[in-house]
Amino acid sequence: MNSNIRVRLAPSPTGSLHIGTARTGLFNYLFAKKIGGTFVLRIEDTDLERSKPTFEKDILEHLTWLGITWDEGPYRQSERLDIYEKYLIQLFEQGDVYYCFCREEELEIERQEMMTRGIAPKYSGRCRSISSEDARRRITQGELSVIRFKMPETRIIFQDMIRGGVEFDTSLFGDVVIAKNLRIPLYNFAVVVDDFEMNISHVIRGEDHISNTPKQIALQKALGFTTPEYAHLPLILDKNRAKLSKRFNAVSILEYKNTGYLPNALFNFIGLLGWHPSASDTELLTQDQLIAQFDISRVQKAGAIFDIEKLNWMNAHYIKEKTPEELAVFLGSFVPEEWTKHKEKLIRIASLERERMKRLSEFTDLARFFFDMQEYDPQLLVWKTMSSETVASNLRDVADILGVYDGTWGSAALESLIMPLTESRGRGEVLWPLRVALSGQSHSPGPFEIADILGKEDSLVRIASALQKLTQQK
Repeated sequence: MNSNIRVRLAPSPTGSLHIGTARTGLFNYLFAKKIGGTFVLRIEDTDLERSKPTFEKDILEHLTWLGITWDEGPYRQSERLDIYEKYLIQLFEQGDVYYCFCREEELEIERQEMMTRGIAPKYSGRCRSISSEDARRRITQGELSVIRFKMPETRIIFQDMIRGGVEFDTSLFGDVVIAKNLRIPLYNFAVVVDDFEMNISHVIRGEDHISNTPKQIALQKALGFTTPEYAHLPLILDKNRAKLSKRFNAVSILEYKNTGYLPNALFNFIGLLGWHPSASDTELLTQDQLIAQFDISRVQKAGAIFDIEKLNWMNAHYIKEKTPEELAVFLGSFVPEEWTKHKEKLIRIASLERERMKRLSEFTDLARFFFDMQEYDPQLLVWKTMSSETVASNLRDVADILGVYDGTWGSAALESLIMPLTESRGRGEVLWPLRVALSGQSHSPGPFEIADILGKEDSLVRIASALQKLTQQK
């Protein structure tokens, strides 16, 4: 293992794990695994009002479900307040931070004035001149304040592993707020301390954080920290190349799971959101293949297209790859509880229906007729221009053949029994009415496979019911 390479995923437990965070976690995971580095999980839970244990539980469970495992953690910022306080005190002692007592309405007026004058809005620095003694007195008296960092007015340039050289003029930022008080750090400060303390060598995150990077580099320099390598991943876009709507971006991994997507399908799909391998054109890659082929230099700068049709196609592929036994286990949470009592039957139906599924949630509707025959229109039994009398005649002959058969009941045996009848009557004329009689569906697996699973008695009962429908139709 390359002990010098350390990456991290740092989600906030203010919501469920969604596609964007999962993609960031996956790229960090692939990067670490490819070069033998360490993948650290850190929970950024200093937002006490919005952070919830239930969201942390969701994040941990669904990272694991996806197959994104971490080597260290989870660390929690809420358990590291002493560390942040130590570095805030250091910044005060160096004269790099100060207490700001400006009210929100004052700052808004200031912002509007600057915009009216055509100036990029930033904090004016009016509280910089307040002495430390005066600041302590005002805090003791209960006056509200925040801690601001004296942003140096310079140009910060860093090399992004995806975007190349990136440059910012920090004079445009103004003095940024880095903490509410010594015990409540804000994002830009806490992340700098954590990355240093945890020896993070590479920060791989979404491009929405790119404007935070120069602020964090300025803090690193003030604290005497080393600066990690940065890589900012492209935005996730819809098929029209617009910013991904909440419809998909805010959809949690739990919802994809509950809709019937397999973890390895999502792992594969998310791994190709903004990255593609050089070794081949195939888009179907196992976890090991993704790790082996991952190269962060091949991450694209342009937005990554979220194509739900591709995800459905991938999911259908991985469903087909599952053994019937494996598939039945996944299907257990999608079907009525009563069905799970018939384990062998469920396995056989899974084997039969897996070719027709894009999502596991479709299985219940596809397989319902095996457990509960629904009403259907008798006209559905008719193949093309057949008369009802001919349909009924063919079904009676099939029933007679099956009724006297006392051999092993199976699809191959049933096919050998019935197919000779199709030579004189017509394939569609015999098999269509039989399939509909057994399933009540316009689309379903073949009649021999259905009859095999239903068994002789149930198959004959359904054929008799179809004949009764045809009689009542006259």
